[in-house]
Amino acid sequence: MDQLRARLREHDDPGHLERPADFDRDTSRRCFARLLSALEERFGPSCSSGLGQDSSFYGVIDVPAGATGVDRPMGVAMSNFGTYFVTAFMRVDEGSPGGEACPPEEFVTWLDGVCTAMGCTFIPTGLLREPYEGPSVLAAAGDLELAAVLVAAGLAEAEDDDEELGKSDWHDRYFDYM
Repeated sequence: MDQLRARLREHDDPGHLERPADFDRDTSRRCFARLLSALEERFGPSCSSGLGQDSSFYGVIDVPAGATGVDRPMGVAMSNFGTYFVTAFMRVDEGSPGGEACPPEEFVTWLDGVCTAMGCTFIPTGLLREPYEGPSVLAAAGDLELAAVLVAAGLAEAEDDDEELGKSDWHDRYFDYM
């Protein structure tokens, strides 16, 4: 995990939030196509994919609940960074505890092997939930500034649950909209 944390920090360039300076669109497209192909081999043609725009992720592949074997839809995302960072997540309801959002261990092991064979780096969900403390200014910082302005102008009141306002995690840096 320490090596993965070091890789996350190594690729964090505040001057390039959406994609690294040496981003290669053709290589990214081929890598994403290989990832989609591996998921379709495992789960069938019901997988769907979409590309990110104005984001630090290249694209997301969705696996419908009926194909996952756990009656919940799953997603796999590929970042524009890290040659390439890949993660997986379960689609959960609003009220579901965070611990339920991790994909089954057997799937994680398989996906890690696929990533290794492709030259990608699998980043576990738990690591991406760790607080982001890198040099990039992420969208959550703007939320904090906006809230302070609204409170100062008397247009809003400070809330007890504001301690999470303005905080980001590593998922926000490499798998979110910028």
